Amino acid sequence: MIRDLRLLTFTSLYPSAARPRHGIFVEGRLRRLLARGGVETRVVAPVPWFPSSSEAFGEYGRIGATPHREVRFDIEVQHPRYLMLPRVGMSLQPGAMARAGLRAIEDFARTGYEFDLIDAHYLYPDGVAAAAIAGRVGRPFLLFARGSDVNVIGQMPGPRRRIVEAIERSSGVIAVSSALKSALIGMDVPADRITVLRNGVDTELFRPEDRTAARNELGLPVDVRIVASVGNLVPGKRNELVLEAAAGIDGLHIVVVGRGAESSRLARLARERAMSHRVHFLDEMPQERLRLVYSAADALVLASKREGWPNVLLESASCGTPVIAFNVGGVPEILTDPAAGTIVRGDHSAERLADAIRALLSRAPDPAAVRAAAVRFSWEPVLDAQLALYRRIAQTVAVEFAPARRTVEA
Repeated sequence: MIRDLRLLTFTSLYPSAARPRHGIFVEGRLRRLLARGGVETRVVAPVPWFPSSSEAFGEYGRIGATPHREVRFDIEVQHPRYLMLPRVGMSLQPGAMARAGLRAIEDFARTGYEFDLIDAHYLYPDGVAAAAIAGRVGRPFLLFARGSDVNVIGQMPGPRRRIVEAIERSSGVIAVSSALKSALIGMDVPADRITVLRNGVDTELFRPEDRTAARNELGLPVDVRIVASVGNLVPGKRNELVLEAAAGIDGLHIVVVGRGAESSRLARLARERAMSHRVHFLDEMPQERLRLVYSAADALVLASKREGWPNVLLESASCGTPVIAFNVGGVPEILTDPAAGTIVRGDHSAERLADAIRALLSRAPDPAAVRAAAVRFSWEPVLDAQLALYRRIAQTVAVEFAPARRTVEA
């Protein structure tokens, strides 16, 4: 009888009681992998040290409030602290994160948990730190490329060099889209080191709800056209383009779901364009409630400048709501069926986005056809391939586990 494969999942992108939606896409994939059976894990999810947990400090306060240990969905998670110096300390982060990770790994080792493979998500600083940890504990490691770690950080000379070195030392790297694989090849990563394993969609969780009931539940007007934008309110998501596009479409309302540094600027823009009555800002929310947002909207709009594999497109389509997105990252790999929505090609302007919104709303795709396009992206074949890959890697290395005792240099 084959024993369960034991993983050590290492990533700074992981939810906590204090930040329940941070890195939820990593947790969601991991939970589904564990549900397949034959694998178990412990999670080490380092967070920057911050001296206060006060809400007055916003996101930093929530980081400070992160529990050091917790159990989420029967998964043991540790959140060791590491020193992160904003702006000036980027080159030091992998080493600080590795030292914090080793302390947590030693704690798990004392409970008898000996893992076969390190499963590391996000290439920098996480992946570089994982490479240092793997070298100390004598275990293979596999890296996950997610998006901005390649498209933004990977374009900086120093981090790029260290990312490529970490990949060379790894057992391979998983990219969530073919576009990310191409970007990695552009960083001089050999193609045969890269495996594409896309994300899937939970069609049971993301299912259609009655539109009127969903709007009433969310406090939205019932008898208007509504588009939604869902995600962190950060510059790269370009929610201002959605507002500018909607400003020129009579009667169109917008629901913006999320939190982040751009919230005040977006609210100010809505006031300046005299459209505050048409813009509805909602805080980030559990995925179960996001189903109501998708179902309430006539369309989802994603105006991101760059993406790896934007899960929100599949989530919305699975609820029967068509989507509109610029031609970036994995978007064309998701929107292969015109029934699911529209890819905005050409220049990334509010005018072109507004034209796409008008065209989609005028043709009003059949919700059943939209959902059918999303259902094709099930998790099962992806997770089977992922587990098979993990097993092959774990079987290639048979090194006795020895917890690290020395300072890590990364």
